[in-house]
Amino acid sequence: MNSVSKKNMKQYLAGPYLIWMTGFTIIPLLMILWYGLTARNGAFTLENIRSIAEPDHIKALILSLGLSLISTVLCLVLAYPLAMILRGRGKSAGSFIVFIFILPMWMNFLLRTLAWQTLLEKNGVINGILNFLPLPNIAIINTPWAIILGMVYNFLPFMILPIYNVLAKIDDNTINAAKDLGANEFQTLTHIWIPLSLPGIISGITMVFVPALTTFVISNLLGGSKILLIGNVIEQEFTKGSNWNLGSGLSLVLMIFILLSMALIAKYDKEGEGTAF
Repeated sequence: MNSVSKKNMKQYLAGPYLIWMTGFTIIPLLMILWYGLTARNGAFTLENIRSIAEPDHIKALILSLGLSLISTVLCLVLAYPLAMILRGRGKSAGSFIVFIFILPMWMNFLLRTLAWQTLLEKNGVINGILNFLPLPNIAIINTPWAIILGMVYNFLPFMILPIYNVLAKIDDNTINAAKDLGANEFQTLTHIWIPLSLPGIISGITMVFVPALTTFVISNLLGGSKILLIGNVIEQEFTKGSNWNLGSGLSLVLMIFILLSMALIAKYDKEGEGTAF
């Protein structure tokens, strides 16, 4: 097969992907852009984007940013030591434990969150066990802490995978050389482990922070629809308010955070070392 035939074959094989990307990525983005920059009568306007400054919207955005930051920090604090432990166990044992962590991801996202709703509710499983012991009940359902718990549970694997992948690629000789030069455990961590694993850390932070910022299912189920995040506001504009223009304008504001996240990955993970899969 000559080079021309191989080139044509690659073009044919790329066809389905290009069709999928056009239909499910580019066209929806263009629709969001169109609705976000126009009024209901089709006239150009920036009011939909400026509406983010309204008190209710800015309150929801600040709350979303706060809960997302807390969830991301908690995921990082939990994921990094775990990824270090997994690396120390070798590829076979480490890969199996990683598989156990991603196993719940095979279940529907909505069902996983509904399970936590059942566990945390007033007469749920956890309080039933506490009553049996007997211990005081916990009442975190319909609070920001329940939303944070749901975010950490659902998005923790997205922090573990990229960090583990980067740590697994670090040569043991580099660590041994640092110790031979007199570095203690803390110095090795701060001068070797963390700098070399920075691409995975940045990738994990992005993969947790962005979905946590834009989620509305977790806050609906675990917040009892009483705690409105910016994702809930946008969802209500599309479904209940039927105001696609305002919902699209607020979505464009959130896209700024997504673009910033992509810029961070491009800066610190140029070779794609921190990719989760």
